[in-house]
Amino acid sequence: MALKEAKARIKINKLLEEASWRLLDDENGQANVVLENNIKITQSFINDLGEDFDKTKNGFIDFLLLNENGFPLIVLEAKAEDKNPLIGKEQARKYAKSQNCRFVILSNGNLHYFWDLERGNPNIITKFPTPNSVDGYKNFTPNKEKLISENVEKDYIALTQQPFYAQDPDFQNLASRSLYFERTKVRLMRDYQLKAVRSIQSAVSENKDRFLFEMATGTGKTLTSAAVIKLFLKTRNASRVLFLVDRIELEDQAQKAFEDYLRPDYKSVIYKQNRDDWRKAEIVVTTIQSLLFNNKYKRFFSPTDFDLVISDEAHRSIGGNARAVFEYFIGYKLGLTATPRDYLKKFDEAKKNKDPREFERRLLLDTYRTFGCEDGQPTYRYTLLDGVKEGFLINPKVIDARTEITTQLLSDEGYAVVQPDEEGNDEETSFYQRDFEKKFFSERTNAVFCNSFLENAMRDPITGEVGKTIVFAVSQNHAAKIAQLLNEMADKLYPGKYNSDFAVQVTSLIQDAQQMTINFTNNKLGGSGNFNPEYKTSKTRVCVTVGMMTTGYDCPDILNLCMMRPIFSPTDFVQIKGRGTRKHNFSRDIINKELKEDFKDCEKKEYKLFDFFANCEYFEEKFNYDEILKLPARGTQAGQDGGTNTVEISTYETQDPDKILTFNEQIIGLEGMRIDRMFFQKFEDEVKDNPVVQENIRAGNWDLVLNYINNEILNKPSEFYTIEKLRKAANVDRRLSLREIIEKIYGIIPYFKSKDELLEEEFEKFISDYKPQEKDDVIALKYFFKAYVVDNKVRDIIETKKYTELNVNPTFNINDYKAVKKEWRDIIPNYVKDYVSINRFM
Repeated sequence: MALKEAKARIKINKLLEEASWRLLDDENGQANVVLENNIKITQSFINDLGEDFDKTKNGFIDFLLLNENGFPLIVLEAKAEDKNPLIGKEQARKYAKSQNCRFVILSNGNLHYFWDLERGNPNIITKFPTPNSVDGYKNFTPNKEKLISENVEKDYIALTQQPFYAQDPDFQNLASRSLYFERTKVRLMRDYQLKAVRSIQSAVSENKDRFLFEMATGTGKTLTSAAVIKLFLKTRNASRVLFLVDRIELEDQAQKAFEDYLRPDYKSVIYKQNRDDWRKAEIVVTTIQSLLFNNKYKRFFSPTDFDLVISDEAHRSIGGNARAVFEYFIGYKLGLTATPRDYLKKFDEAKKNKDPREFERRLLLDTYRTFGCEDGQPTYRYTLLDGVKEGFLINPKVIDARTEITTQLLSDEGYAVVQPDEEGNDEETSFYQRDFEKKFFSERTNAVFCNSFLENAMRDPITGEVGKTIVFAVSQNHAAKIAQLLNEMADKLYPGKYNSDFAVQVTSLIQDAQQMTINFTNNKLGGSGNFNPEYKTSKTRVCVTVGMMTTGYDCPDILNLCMMRPIFSPTDFVQIKGRGTRKHNFSRDIINKELKEDFKDCEKKEYKLFDFFANCEYFEEKFNYDEILKLPARGTQAGQDGGTNTVEISTYETQDPDKILTFNEQIIGLEGMRIDRMFFQKFEDEVKDNPVVQENIRAGNWDLVLNYINNEILNKPSEFYTIEKLRKAANVDRRLSLREIIEKIYGIIPYFKSKDELLEEEFEKFISDYKPQEKDDVIALKYFFKAYVVDNKVRDIIETKKYTELNVNPTFNINDYKAVKKEWRDIIPNYVKDYVSINRFM
């Protein structure tokens, strides 16, 4: 046992030093770590102690961590590696009270708990808190009863915005306040937003500290968050709040909203703009990528620095490495998501390994579990249907439009093409929906998409021109093609009217693309009032993008959305659909008062969602489509007399001139070529120097980054970079994802974690959820957990219940299995199946 005790002591000493605690006097000051009864640690004492770490002749050894004035601040109860640190819980509590200490750390070197004796149960931490953070935290005394009893009404946020209300003696009357705010046009919370805030109070009364809001796009999650933040800050249940977003543009949006809603009572800052004075603010807004970069969250922050952490678009912000940031901080956790779990209701478990929704399923499950909602019921839910029913949102009119080619691409058999191989023999190749505009190209199909949209698009109710539209394309190259086609067709429909401004490409390759999205919202992209100068609407009618205008983009006068690409992510689908759900009165944009009166009731009552790849069916299967379009024949366009005119759109080198498809020839490099570090370095240099990748990583547009690299850099004849070759070049003992490789290249992660480090990380997540008790052997649980994840043989034995085979299994035997208590023998396999991606460890 001595070896395990010594290892634990070494690890704990290192953790203390990393968190700026001093075991010995040094140039930075006197030691602030002593033993029980204030016995000072000396070098000779450390040497004399040797390996006898857990007990001495006087009993347990407790560490006292002191504040800057030398008074006891934290009791550290240290145990040997093979002991659960919770077994020292009561001993540490007793000693802490005798020393007038509020805080306890329980650790065995691998597993650590931070315990605020005034706030409930111990919380798992991955790093010891610093002296400064805990000393400041000591001045913070939460009282959850105040949070529960706080009176929250619809004007809870408005009272913060209007500090002069107290001048009105009648203002304390609720009815008078409501009339006042209605008169001054101040935003009040809606009923469902008020219910969301109150649901937090109910959850806290049930001793919960994690919450999840599932609220549809356009329902005001930021306003609701502001009310929650005020609730925690005002009742002193939080002294500082961390608001996490997953894109740069959402930082400014959130920070401005908090300034509007919570000023002057509370200050909000964006971390990257205020790195030196963030401690002076109550609300810190940042991207998850900023904190991940070079482990900044561990280097600059302590686990006790934030008392409430809110994750916007939660299941994007906690996936992969981001989960470590979220779990690092102790305290209350709130997740916000617009993606309902219901979108996976048709998911077939038996086919999950081949289904592209599998990754999304794991993230959604992980989101519910992370926020304490394992049963799939969020703390509060307000769906798109709820919003439509209550008149706040609009449902789409779905246009199911499938061409002959896309219908075949969507089928199980795919689109089959026969081509001669190198020897001249006919060879059949099949393409499927995800191949469109990646391996399979058809200009005629793109033209059919555009033509169908123009003929059937909703029109602007004021001018009759095509309503404002967002088109979602497969790639940047596809977006350029679609924008060009739309401009050519618009020029024929409206000669000389748009001059190539009808449709614009809005992707990261385009200079000032972010400003273009803002101009489109403000109705001045390409100019304004093209058909009627008295009506302020964007001259540009269509923005063609890939992913820039999905999450968080607010443009309420959108009338058409076109999915000219297959979509496999429920999140992307919900976000795209959500761009059109907001209501709008078009008369607001009329400058002329007389004209405004003529159109005063011109409300947006619906919008069209053009679906060319059966995306709605993919997620909902038996969707009740509102409209089925009869598509124009390929290569034709409606003529002015009602007939059709043949239009030559493009030509292709194919065996059959009538076939609407082409192939990209792919030259495979020499297999078995020497892979070394220079190969990875060459790839690293190419990716680092790529302006498209640089810009989108800064913006957090990971979908665009990965799509671009897959299409433009990987598997090209020049170097033939592949994920497997890059993994070998990096000398990693497990599979790597493309995102992981790019994160390493850009310094978001400091290095590739080994298989064992990943296993440790997954086990930490597991124990943070299931919280083993004092009676549980954590070492036995860890051994079983790791064996089940990495060993196919062990997994097969457990799943088939052929336990006798463990008698001769060299890596995990029957004694190891018996050391695991019975209740854990089912919990661990079920957990691994649902939440651990085993492929990462192969």
